[in-house]
Amino acid sequence: MQHRIGPVHFSSTRGTGCVFNVSVESYALTSEDQAILALESAIVVGHTCKVILVGAGAPRLADLRARVAERLESTPALTRRLAETPAGPAWVSDDRFDLAAHVTEMPGAPREPATVRSVVADVFAERLDRSRPLWRIDLVPVHGGGAALVWRVHHALADGTTLMRYAHDLLWDPSPTAGPAHRHALSHADDDARRRAHLGGFVVREFARTRDSSPFAGRIGTRREIAFASTGLDRLHLAAKRLCGATLNDAVLTSVAGGLRRWVLEHHGHLGTVRVKVPVSLHDGNNDAANRDSFFSINLSLNEPDPVARLRETQAATSVRKADDDAQTMDRLLRHLSDISPSLARLCARIERSPRSFAVNVSNVPGPRVPVTLLGAPVDALYSIAEISERHALRVAVISYGDTLSFGICADPVIVEHVQTIAEGIEAEARALSAATPA
Repeated sequence: MQHRIGPVHFSSTRGTGCVFNVSVESYALTSEDQAILALESAIVVGHTCKVILVGAGAPRLADLRARVAERLESTPALTRRLAETPAGPAWVSDDRFDLAAHVTEMPGAPREPATVRSVVADVFAERLDRSRPLWRIDLVPVHGGGAALVWRVHHALADGTTLMRYAHDLLWDPSPTAGPAHRHALSHADDDARRRAHLGGFVVREFARTRDSSPFAGRIGTRREIAFASTGLDRLHLAAKRLCGATLNDAVLTSVAGGLRRWVLEHHGHLGTVRVKVPVSLHDGNNDAANRDSFFSINLSLNEPDPVARLRETQAATSVRKADDDAQTMDRLLRHLSDISPSLARLCARIERSPRSFAVNVSNVPGPRVPVTLLGAPVDALYSIAEISERHALRVAVISYGDTLSFGICADPVIVEHVQTIAEGIEAEARALSAATPA
């Protein structure tokens, strides 16, 4: 829950001629927001991104701005900028808010569909203006009457779950069947005896150090390469369940492992295990925090060539983490450490961010349950992109959209060249799992 720290008085002017009733309250950054903000550096831009591919009849810039202006009051966080207050860093109302600076159009002729991926990579690498609210939508016209919307939001302002709620409130056309994205509702009930019994296992699992050096570790630069992959959601979900009682997320992790295996075989040679960090949303229906998540970590074996066998290994590993509530335990542990010893909490955070603690971050956020439209034009595809971090040159972000599961892969191309190889491997692995469904 955002913590209100008092009113800030502004006289509001609008550069676009649109009038908004903007809250004048000031909201302190949560510990999660501040930790994420601290990760930004000279080489890490710090934002998350949604790529929305709109089909024929895609809106023009003026119409898109009008839609956002009409609904902006439903997402007041997007009218707040970062500021220092006597109480510390906070989100405050932007008295110079100008919608034209946040909803823009890519100059030049419409792009060919095949070039959209490189355009997204270039836009993603650009920094958001710290003097304004930390978000921007770049409208990229595409030949054939379509468009790509590249929507960047600083991760301190919104995580993946929150950003999908913003998309529902700000962009999608009303529909009787298109509700907001599924929200995670996780139980926080304590079972002290069981937690104490499993605490030792938790420490071993979540603070383990991988023995294999990661081919995805290295000193990253400022360039980014983006790749996309997609597969059918329902069939993959059904296959995972029938094959071994696995979840959709187990199948996601297994598919990613297949993509990593293909890349390693072609570019690195040494197969072993890759330790992945799996964020877990802790948002619930009563939580309006911008960032509310935790994580657990598992090892994915790249030595195993059989996708079904790899799925079984993944399901066994994640089931232990879920049964013992590793993500919730990690959340409570880090919060408790922050209260009693901020320096110890920072040390644990540094250990957790080490490439020896995990090699690749793989997030999975639910999107719209059914296809949606934007100002009457169909949204053909939806992808999520998340920023890499220092010494972690690869990141995978997954999002569902109707019956499609989409993978957005972000990498430093100097360390992880030919990232499209990973995307092709993900799709091949997902097809293999789906085809292996027992009768």
